[in-house]
Amino acid sequence: MALAPIALFAYNRPDHFHRMLSALQANPLARESTVCVFSDGPKGPHDVAAVEAVRSIIRRTGGFARITVREQKENLGLAQSVISGVTDLTAEYGRVIVLEDDLVVAPGFLSFMNHALDRYSEDSLVMQVSGYMFPVRRPSRLRPTFFCRVPTSWGWGTWARAWQRLDLDSGRLLESLSSPDRREAFNVNGAYPYFEHLSLQVEGKLDVWGVRWYASIFAAGGLCLYPSRSLVQNIGMDGSGVHCGTSSDFDVDLSASNAWTFPNCIEESAPALEEIRLFLAGLRAEKRSGTIADLISYMRALPGKMRRAMMSVTS
Repeated sequence: MALAPIALFAYNRPDHFHRMLSALQANPLARESTVCVFSDGPKGPHDVAAVEAVRSIIRRTGGFARITVREQKENLGLAQSVISGVTDLTAEYGRVIVLEDDLVVAPGFLSFMNHALDRYSEDSLVMQVSGYMFPVRRPSRLRPTFFCRVPTSWGWGTWARAWQRLDLDSGRLLESLSSPDRREAFNVNGAYPYFEHLSLQVEGKLDVWGVRWYASIFAAGGLCLYPSRSLVQNIGMDGSGVHCGTSSDFDVDLSASNAWTFPNCIEESAPALEEIRLFLAGLRAEKRSGTIADLISYMRALPGKMRRAMMSVTS
């Protein structure tokens, strides 16, 4: 099994970055893995010390087969960093595992990701492997691993053949969802306003990559593989990040498993889709009252940072 390179995207949170690295190093496959750190540049003088603190940690880091670092002089932002970094690594290696600086992984994370990337490398309908799994109400309904249409952006992997299908033209993606039935399905049967997020991207009121990736997967009829119990915990929902506000809604207990069985039949799991739908619908209910139009109107009126804080499901 050829191990996928690990892309780590870091900015200005040294404490989070250190915790992420420590958890990743605890994976048995870490010492055999190549790591490429994409260190974004400061937005201004107020960021310089924190960015340099992150880079100082990188220079002292060991525990991997090879580490390379790409330091940006200026701030690209997460969307541009991820798009360019994943594009480069998939072109070079054919596959990639992606982590951001606020994600703590279970010891079995690299095993799951690499085995899944190897298992489905030639299956065109499988476009992503997710390490994070939502804290759904009834996990007992789920198989150990399953497929769902919705990708997540917290600890994931993909292949060059899938990433090449990423469409960055938000307007074209929006047009592909013009029918009410497709919008409803894209919104996870009406549970969450992904279509509206994409509309905000078209309007230039968001700069995110995740909803465009989801729309590209959806347009291709692609699926994402999940574990039934999460292998990733987001520790950045503490108000310290650019794209996430303060929340405990996504907290999970990390899986202790290190052995995996994967489905042979590549089709979406109806029970899993329903559990994820219920979880997302619960999030939406907590965040607003009134109609979905009320929510989107409210979001459009928010300052950019506050608007992004409500977009935590797809970065």
